[in-house]
Amino acid sequence: MAPRPRPGILDIEPYVGGRAEIDGRPAVKLSSNENPLGPSPKAVEAYREAAASLHRYPDGGAGALRAAIGRRFNLDPARIVCGAGSDELISLLVRAYAGPGDEVLMSRHGFLMYRIAALAAGCHVVMAPEKELRADVDALLARVNSRTRILFLANPNNPTGSYLTGEELARLRRELPEDVLLVIDAAYAEYAADAPDYDDGSTLAATHDNVVMTRTFSKLFGLAALRLGWMYAHPAICDVMHRVRNPFNVSTPAQMAGIAALADLDHQERSREHNRRWRAWLADAIARLGPKVWPSVANFLLIEFPREPGRDAAAAEAFLESEGIIPRRMDPYGLPHTLRVSVGLEEENRRLVEALARFTGREVRS
Repeated sequence: MAPRPRPGILDIEPYVGGRAEIDGRPAVKLSSNENPLGPSPKAVEAYREAAASLHRYPDGGAGALRAAIGRRFNLDPARIVCGAGSDELISLLVRAYAGPGDEVLMSRHGFLMYRIAALAAGCHVVMAPEKELRADVDALLARVNSRTRILFLANPNNPTGSYLTGEELARLRRELPEDVLLVIDAAYAEYAADAPDYDDGSTLAATHDNVVMTRTFSKLFGLAALRLGWMYAHPAICDVMHRVRNPFNVSTPAQMAGIAALADLDHQERSREHNRRWRAWLADAIARLGPKVWPSVANFLLIEFPREPGRDAAAAEAFLESEGIIPRRMDPYGLPHTLRVSVGLEEENRRLVEALARFTGREVRS
């Protein structure tokens, strides 16, 4: 008899990232929420310099990177743990704090990696309904029971672009049992900072022993290929994470590029300003063509199409691909009538709107 995986493993639908090509041909990739301006030139230079020490193991504790993160965000480096992307940290948190028979709670349209990590650990996944594609604090709290071990909340959420306010986040933490771990995934926090009532969760993580905030270098900092993320939490949680993580989980090139990216404030602001301008432009231009555009504080938009054959999301995706543009279908998130598109370069954004105008049969209005 061939070896069999643990029960639950084969229930996992593999995560499929956004494609970069159409039939082997380069295309306008608007499917993965990447920074269209790319990484900081200083980060690229640091990455290249790291080539001279590729024969050496990296700093297992990522001390210099943690110090740089602490300086940039005014946080205690001792409460920071770095990982090979925030995905790794999410998986490690589940492995450390939940197991077979336990429940992991998330909102209905939350990030798919929470479900994958939970099922891989043998946990039962509980999904709370949302209101208008926003996480519902009351619905989440109503589903907490004695088996709940972790509550994952993406804030802002991917793929909807919505967020809970700081007040709502504080109430969720306040009414959550102390033995339930609240993981606030703030991957898009740098973009959401423009919203006056947004809170990334770092203060909650600093003041409570059951809160973790996770962040990434894949979005604003443009280092998606290097797989670099970090988390902020109580020292006891950090101690647990250091016990279960791999000893050299973050490569030297990733650490050096991350340090340089954090220091390049000009590139960060250019990236934010580009996103502010073109997210608003895209939302307005696409809405004028007929589809519903959901409000977003991230670097992407969720577009809802009619349910009619030939005008629905599947037809829109096929048409855009025929025009050399790759959006992201949201069927795996329970949103089959929608496409998610990243904010791209100016010429990519204009090309997207022009293609959607041809699809909808409407005229682009300036």
